[in-house]
Amino acid sequence: MVLTASSLGLLRHLVNMSSVEANPQVDPLAGTVLDGRYRVDTIIATGGMSAVYRGLDLRLDRPVAVKIMDSRYAGDAQFLTRFQREARAVARLSDPGLVAVYDQGLDGQQPFLVMELVEGGTLRELLRERGPMPPHAAAAVLAPVLGGLAVAHRAGLVHRDIKPENVLISDDGDVKIADFGLVRAVAEAKITSTSVILGTAAYLSPEQVATGNAGPRSDVYAVGVLLYELLTGVTPFTGDSALAVAYQRMDNDVPAPSTVIAGVPTQFDELVLHATAREPAQRYADAGDMADELAAVVDELGLPPFRVPAPRNSAQHASAALHHSRFAATEVTAGPPTPGAPAPRQRTREFTRDDLMPVEPEYRPVTGQFAGIDLDEFYWARQRAKRAGWFWLLTVLTLTGLTAAAAWTLGTNISVLL
Repeated sequence: MVLTASSLGLLRHLVNMSSVEANPQVDPLAGTVLDGRYRVDTIIATGGMSAVYRGLDLRLDRPVAVKIMDSRYAGDAQFLTRFQREARAVARLSDPGLVAVYDQGLDGQQPFLVMELVEGGTLRELLRERGPMPPHAAAAVLAPVLGGLAVAHRAGLVHRDIKPENVLISDDGDVKIADFGLVRAVAEAKITSTSVILGTAAYLSPEQVATGNAGPRSDVYAVGVLLYELLTGVTPFTGDSALAVAYQRMDNDVPAPSTVIAGVPTQFDELVLHATAREPAQRYADAGDMADELAAVVDELGLPPFRVPAPRNSAQHASAALHHSRFAATEVTAGPPTPGAPAPRQRTREFTRDDLMPVEPEYRPVTGQFAGIDLDEFYWARQRAKRAGWFWLLTVLTLTGLTAAAAWTLGTNISVLL
């Protein structure tokens, strides 16, 4: 398969587009108010093209997440048009598996997007803390991801950038997809970023690499790679550059997860292989199709329900701690307010990269474990449960047979007894 010049250009945009990364530098936007409504508070994370802040909707007194795009996009009319169109389309979607979009706009030289604030962290941070997941935990993550994608696919929308950084986990155990539409808007902009992020390239479908085109089956491919990573703790393809990683999927199939880590059921191998077929026509038609197959596998294996834990040492938690401590300090130093006087404007304290460094993680990635439990334990527990189920079924059938035989004997000899 040969890459065209246009597909190479689009691929470059796609691999440059990334979710924000934790532990950013000081940003002068902290403390400003966008569009006269959204106060920008503590920075959560930053990347080459945008930064995400914890903010406050002053009109509704509601905490929000504010994604501020780099100022270089403010002069790109094509980007702004696409950015506005994608934001409006996503704002019409409603599903527990999707991060809600509240507003978008342009304040001076700052295009911004206002979204639901998810108190928790990213799936990437959870994987770093706890390592690969057993099947029932991976299914608990995947179900809401596929549910949210299915709603978008039915509305004619494609995400184009499914990866752990774009999957958020709340402290209540909710799993949500973020950053719908941003990849397409950035890819069509006239600006080329010099920041190369390998993370995105690891999840691109072969057709995105070859032509830049993406459809629901492209998202399905990315979900298949995501499931592979949930089960094994690694992505199927690696390389020294984004293009090297991208090229590999064009000539190589994603291997079965069970070839990397023991205890993965055959049904999950089949899910991954079906979702990541190199030919789009051989994959699940869309996220809804794959969600139905996942539900059937969960029922077949009798997997227990699971509440997905939020990462403990996330950038969002670090940002929230700084935010709350700053306002607590403001209240102490300001003293009681003067009756009738307006509330003082509270400035956001600047902080450094060291301020946002998370504490030493309690959980370290351990190959073959999740939450400190060997994956083999989950496998043998499932086998014991199956054996116990067969034992009780055999017992019930035996008792039923004995009861039926006794009733038949009694009925046959009832005349003699009388």
